[in-house]
Amino acid sequence: MGDTGIVLVHGVRTSRTMWRPQTDALARAGIPTTAVDLPGHGTRAAERFTADGAVTTIADAVDGLGGRALVVGLSLGAYVAVAHAARHPEQVAGLLAAGCCTRPRRVLVGGWAALAALIARLPDRGAGLNDGFVRLMLPPDAGADLGAGGFALDVMADVLREVGGLDPVADLTRVTAPVWLVNGRYDHFRADERAFLAACHDGRLVVVPGATHLVSVVAPVRFTRAVLEAYDEVTGDPRRRQPVPSAG
Repeated sequence: MGDTGIVLVHGVRTSRTMWRPQTDALARAGIPTTAVDLPGHGTRAAERFTADGAVTTIADAVDGLGGRALVVGLSLGAYVAVAHAARHPEQVAGLLAAGCCTRPRRVLVGGWAALAALIARLPDRGAGLNDGFVRLMLPPDAGADLGAGGFALDVMADVLREVGGLDPVADLTRVTAPVWLVNGRYDHFRADERAFLAACHDGRLVVVPGATHLVSVVAPVRFTRAVLEAYDEVTGDPRRRQPVPSAG
């Protein structure tokens, strides 16, 4: 088995391109890294999203890196990364789950499914709303990374149905690898943060000041530092081919 690698799993409606700041930094550090496209997203937009298919995507990516990795996910990517860790513990050296500390059932009950259905009925299927949000909330470079692989406008119904059937708190009780829960201070997906942390056998909580739900995008340097710190801990190998910049 070669070096432990890192698998990056994107959020809903975006793709692997959202990880450009992290993949660039991890390449400079000499860490084997793969950013995947989940079913229904990016290069796999023609496929239907399923939770099982997403877990298999992660498992295949870990196998491609030698069979064991630090798995890093944001939002949707974090929910399926937790499910993967529970189903394939032998593949997981560590788990960094960002923006996922709300039980999925709360998301559905809170009206997200109804809102997604309304947006899907718009003539442009929500493209204008999506583009407006990106321009308003993100710096131009971050918005470009987020959208470089295209936005999956038709995936929300499948995602909400499939993720609504997951139980990440129960799954975390089955994960013995170290777990990092990373949330932006102003993330709206923090409702069950303490329950998620309590479910971990070896967990720690990282709250990024000033950041929102898309913590890896709005605070890329701080997020990348969290990834590198987690990697160093699970490998015992504090490798720094090139330091991560301290600003940005």
